[in-house]
Amino acid sequence: MKALHFGAGKIGRGFIGAKLAQSGYKVTFADTATEIVAEINRSHSYTVHIVDYNSYNEDISGISALISDSEQTLKAISEAQLITTAVSMGRLCDVAKIMASGLTLRRKINNNTPLNIICCENGVRATSQFKRILLQHTDDATTTWIEEHVGFVDCAVDRIVPIVSFGNPLDVAVEEFCEWKVENAALKGELLPIPSMQRVENLDAYINRKLFTLNTAHCATAYLGALRDCKYIHEATNNSWVQERVCKAMSQSSDALIAEFSLSKAEQQRYSQQILRRFANPYINDRVSRVARDPIRKLSPALYFTVPINMALKHSLAIDALAVAVAAALKYRADDDLQSLQIGKMIKNLGIKPTISQITAITDPATVAMIADAFDGLM
Repeated sequence: MKALHFGAGKIGRGFIGAKLAQSGYKVTFADTATEIVAEINRSHSYTVHIVDYNSYNEDISGISALISDSEQTLKAISEAQLITTAVSMGRLCDVAKIMASGLTLRRKINNNTPLNIICCENGVRATSQFKRILLQHTDDATTTWIEEHVGFVDCAVDRIVPIVSFGNPLDVAVEEFCEWKVENAALKGELLPIPSMQRVENLDAYINRKLFTLNTAHCATAYLGALRDCKYIHEATNNSWVQERVCKAMSQSSDALIAEFSLSKAEQQRYSQQILRRFANPYINDRVSRVARDPIRKLSPALYFTVPINMALKHSLAIDALAVAVAAALKYRADDDLQSLQIGKMIKNLGIKPTISQITAITDPATVAMIADAFDGLM
């Protein structure tokens, strides 16, 4: 069976593409980076280095690659049984245009075998968002055909993939833990058994649990760690000042998730402790700067801080520790991170409270004041 994966970056190679290859799919990567595509087609293999308390290597072979917007990619879309993405939410629009053309070709050649599309991005129901964009680029006949033959499968994915360089430019380092939960009801036809993929019915709970426990805590660790000059996430996790504040923020986000989705408190506590252990992994050397990058995006209304704050307020729960995490993100500065520098300019030109509201879309005066006070109190 054929699988086409958009995004040959570290997440694509170290997680999704690797799992597809291990399951028996013939994997083709699609990417805009000509040098990566050329290297994949030269070697047809790479190694996933598991760097964890239990370390080992996984060899991935039999792969190929295409330039994303090529005629060959349209043909691959017309033939694949499974298509996945790991390109970032911002680039899904580009992939949707390519996909629309490929699915139109698939309809015209009468390939009516079931196809599943799974967008493995850090976003709430990324595949559903992708479908809405894609259908803006299809005619009525193709849209009707897509509804019958293509499954758009939302998922929740989780694996830490740090920036590590190897002699082979395709090799990638990852933690041992990985989680890939897909919405069972959306699948069409059959998939090969894929390692780490689990079919679930209550996907919304898993998506939100992952984004607003792990990602929220990961970013909080980075921004608070930066205030204590920590270079790596495991170093920040072992800093008592950082850990105390991250644990409080994680607890407040967890309380909001428990109230919103009726999660088990004991299970959420177990999940949170597992996350902290992963952050403390001394072998992965995950840089604070990688996790902290692009703070405006991470502070945006749909992501890691604003959502749990609004969720907590909805249920009349505490948010003071989450406010401290937001304040730390607003204080983050790195010369090679344009968004962090932009925040500094905004604060200088507008003041801290208007900046908070403009970036996060939080307008409640009491909440804005709490974040501003936390900003003033952080050193």
